[in-house]
Amino acid sequence: MRTRTRSRTRFAICIKNKGCEASLERGTLYRLILDSEASTYGYARIVDESAEDYGYSADRFVAINLPKPLEKALFKTAP
Repeated sequence: MRTRTRSRTRFAICIKNKGCEASLERGTLYRLILDSEASTYGYARIVDESAEDYGYSADRFVAINLPKPLEKALFKTAP
């Protein structure tokens, strides 16, 4: 069994939501929880509209790096 390293959280923008319209909105910024095991299988862990994290096909998103002040501000407003 693999030991998980401390996961870092970043952000991703949804570019495809076909079949997941209730959970994902195209053009929306989502929290991305880095998970090496999920990415091995082509998935990304995303905190979606339900405020829970789920695995989605990684090709639905483009990961982005935000400036630290903006990242901190977004975490303060997160549910």
